[in-house]
Amino acid sequence: MSPPRPPRTLCIAGSDSSGGAGIQADIKTVTMLGGYAMTAITAVTAQNSVGVQAVVSLQPDMVAAQIDSCVHDIGVDAVKIGMLGSAEIASLVADRLEALNVPIIFDPVMVATSGSVLADEQTIASFERLMKIATLVTPNLPELLALTKGDQKNSADPVAAAGELARRLGVAVLLKGGHAENRDDMVNDWLLEPNGSKSMFGHERIATRHTHGTGCTLSSGIACLAGHGQSLENAVRVARQFVLRAIENAPEYGSGSGPLGHQAVRKSG
Repeated sequence: MSPPRPPRTLCIAGSDSSGGAGIQADIKTVTMLGGYAMTAITAVTAQNSVGVQAVVSLQPDMVAAQIDSCVHDIGVDAVKIGMLGSAEIASLVADRLEALNVPIIFDPVMVATSGSVLADEQTIASFERLMKIATLVTPNLPELLALTKGDQKNSADPVAAAGELARRLGVAVLLKGGHAENRDDMVNDWLLEPNGSKSMFGHERIATRHTHGTGCTLSSGIACLAGHGQSLENAVRVARQFVLRAIENAPEYGSGSGPLGHQAVRKSG
């Protein structure tokens, strides 16, 4: 009897030349979690642990062609969306994904861990259509405020703001709490469903500067696990544990926000 085939996970994102985030982090994560990674590269970046030095977005038609090549031959069990590069690319990605009946995990990348801006206002404005067709959107606190055109009320109660976003767009929202201003010993993430249900996932904050690519790793991990047939809540739980282990096993490369240790997770048990 042949073994089960790995879930085909299409990662739509930018390339990180230093290997810590973007497509490179996606491929490592999907592979380590037992999936088959495919890519549609939206942009090429020159970046490392201290920042993004250059960005070139691909032509939207080329991004669409990459998606078509994967869908029409290999097939797709789950999709992760990360950095998009332009509003035009976002629109074409939405066109291609609307008819796919698979889990779609959207990480609304706006700013790199180093602080470099990766999406302009026009691109961010185009995210709403993608959120409407996604299964899950995974904003951190600053991204949530941008997506909800955050006012003082949203800043004061981000969980409620994320819940309202979920209800309004019909998409589950995983609000990542790592940017919380109190920055106490715990990090709490909230999974808000369109029906009003919510779950909290907490862990002790890890004192480290090596967090480059955590959002990419989390979202591609959730996509791969959802492609395995895991429930959304369990996919979030397992992917979070993978990220934590990857942070703990970071190789300590770079002088800024260093990459995670994706490859070391399996070895560490």
